[in-house]
Amino acid sequence: MKPEPILDRRSFVKIGMLAATAALLPSVSSAADAFKLDPLPYAFDALVPHIDAKTMEIHHDKHHAAYVKNLNAALAQEEKLAAMPIGKLLASLPEIPEEQRMAIRNNGGGHWNHDFFWKTLAPAGKSGKPSAELAKAIDSAFGSMDGFKKAFGEAAAKRFGSGWAWLILQDGKLKITSTPNQDNPVMKGIVADGELGTPVLGLDVWEHAYYLNYQNRRPEYVAAWWNVVNWESASERFAGK
Repeated sequence: MKPEPILDRRSFVKIGMLAATAALLPSVSSAADAFKLDPLPYAFDALVPHIDAKTMEIHHDKHHAAYVKNLNAALAQEEKLAAMPIGKLLASLPEIPEEQRMAIRNNGGGHWNHDFFWKTLAPAGKSGKPSAELAKAIDSAFGSMDGFKKAFGEAAAKRFGSGWAWLILQDGKLKITSTPNQDNPVMKGIVADGELGTPVLGLDVWEHAYYLNYQNRRPEYVAAWWNVVNWESASERFAGK
C-alpha cells in the first residue's frame, strides 16, 4: 500500500496563506440569501410570564426562520425581486407572475409580519404607555383605551383559523382590521382596500404563537399580550417615524 504523501514545511505554509487570503475575500452575494433573520431584540424569556421562553424560541428560530428560508428559495433566480426591500416586494405582488406570487406572498408576508411583530413586543414590566397623540387618537376612534382593547380583542379572537389582528392608520384615522394567514395591510392589490394602511400594532394569532401555554384559549393569550405591547414603538409608527 502506497504511503500518503507528507507535506513539507513550504507546502504547508503555502496552503495556509491561500486559506487566509480566501477568508479575507468578500463573500459572493446572491438572490438566494437576500433576506436575513435578525435576532430578537430581547432574550427568549424576556416576556415571561405572559409569553413563555420556549414559545418565543420556537416561534423565532423555527417558524420565522422557515419563512425567511422559503422566501429566499422562491427568489433564488429572481435578482430584481430579491433586491427589493420587503415592504416594496409585498406591495408589488400583483405584478409578480402567478406561479411565483403565492410563495412570495406567504413567505414574504410571514417574514414581514414576524419582523414587525417582534418590534411590537417589550420585555415584561417595560411595556410603557402610548404617546399623548396616540392615546388621543385611540380615544377618538374607540371611545377609550378599554374600548380599543375590547374591539381589538374581538377582532383577534374572531379571526377564523390562522391570521393576524391589526391596528392600522388609514386616511389619517385609526382602524382595527384582521387578515388571514400571512397577509398584511401593506399588500396592495392582494388584501381588500379596507384592510390597507400603515400598521401601528399587529398580533399574531396563529396557534404556534401561543399554543404551548394557552392551548385553545386564544382570548387568554390576547389578554396577556397587552402586558408586553411596546407602546413606544407603536407611538413612533403612529407618528410616522
